Amino acid sequence: MRLRPTEATSRLPAVLALAALAVVAADAAPRPPRLDARQVTLENGLRVVVLEDHSTPIVHSQLWYHVGSKDERPGRTGFAHLFEHMMFKGSKNVRPDMHASLLASVGGESNAYTTEDVTVFWSTLPARYLPLVLWLEADRMASLKVDEETFRREREVVKEERRMRVENQPYGRLSELIYEHAFAVHPYRHTTVGSMKDLEAASIEDVREFYRTYYVPNNATLVLVGDFEADEAIALARRHLGPVPRSPRPVPRERPVEPPQARLRRVTLHENWPLPVIVVAHHIPADGQADSYPLVVAAKILSDGQSSRIFRSLVYEKQLALSAFGTANIAEDPNLFFAVAVVQPGHDLDEAERALVAELDRLAAEAVSDGELARARNQLARDYIVGRASNQQKATHLAHAAVIHGDIASADREFDLLMEATAADVQRVARTYFTPANRLILRVLPPS
Repeated sequence: MRLRPTEATSRLPAVLALAALAVVAADAAPRPPRLDARQVTLENGLRVVVLEDHSTPIVHSQLWYHVGSKDERPGRTGFAHLFEHMMFKGSKNVRPDMHASLLASVGGESNAYTTEDVTVFWSTLPARYLPLVLWLEADRMASLKVDEETFRREREVVKEERRMRVENQPYGRLSELIYEHAFAVHPYRHTTVGSMKDLEAASIEDVREFYRTYYVPNNATLVLVGDFEADEAIALARRHLGPVPRSPRPVPRERPVEPPQARLRRVTLHENWPLPVIVVAHHIPADGQADSYPLVVAAKILSDGQSSRIFRSLVYEKQLALSAFGTANIAEDPNLFFAVAVVQPGHDLDEAERALVAELDRLAAEAVSDGELARARNQLARDYIVGRASNQQKATHLAHAAVIHGDIASADREFDLLMEATAADVQRVARTYFTPANRLILRVLPPS
């Protein structure tokens, strides 16, 4: 339904009229289509989630291993990312680099990525080749080639990737610096790419032990979305991946718990960057916790786009920052909300810091307006609806719900939790977490 301005709103200034309509639109915002998926667990512990989508003759596969950089032990960082590379380097029946080539030869594509919580291998291909991708995944799960030559070669590839993306990029180490100083003991303290020192120190036996521990069916979730019959897809998964033996030992889940921060922390560093950076970071709860949902709404209000509070205040109005942004990193374990300002030349760092902190404090002191709350809800509805346009995006929602939440129904339920967050909820979480005692202020300055 197309909304039309009423006689009253038509007499308001244009901006106020649009804001009033936004509030109305938020109440009538469409919800994303529900994901009517099925889940089964095979005898070897592998979870299989299937969702039929007959709109195109395509199938998308995602295999999530529940291992990320937070599962690496001190002194051996970067292993999960290293295995993202090594899983394409050959197995008992597949030569190195043939995994992607075989899929490409039938019109498919594939890739992988690693986060702090998971390692994901995905493929999109014509639906009739679903048995091929399942056979390929089973082969490397059961018989990955982990030898000295492959390990050393891929270690050099990962080191070069670190040089290009982190060390040789202006501000490339920003995330590393934030997490290194925000966390004392939790392995979120190190980022996914790992350190050069740890990669150099790793041995082939370290690598094999990591593979035997985490790349097993009872630590994996397979999600299939596309043009198939659900029963047939489950039967194919059972035929190809079911025979892979489960690990005889439980997958380790013990991690150090980050102690609560008790006081304001300040850190000043120097990096070879062109402009100084101010970071204000706060510890926040884990994904799926009740407070995580209004924190997502708070992040939308503070830092989503050029009309958000932080960007508008520091870049447009005060002109203190060349760029300003923030993010709520909602992850499996408690993580961070942080806001960043790249300070304009000639401006005082203390002034930029005060302006950044003021936006966080204002969220705690004042309830957000109906217009701002409606804008945030509309953005979240947009994200969910647009974010489920493809089979790949639907699979990602389902896999995240299965692996991180342990419940595929949460893929739909959390949308309602976000839409139900009120202005009072947003103010409450800001008061709870954006406190001076829970705050890290990090200054990264160019060389003096």
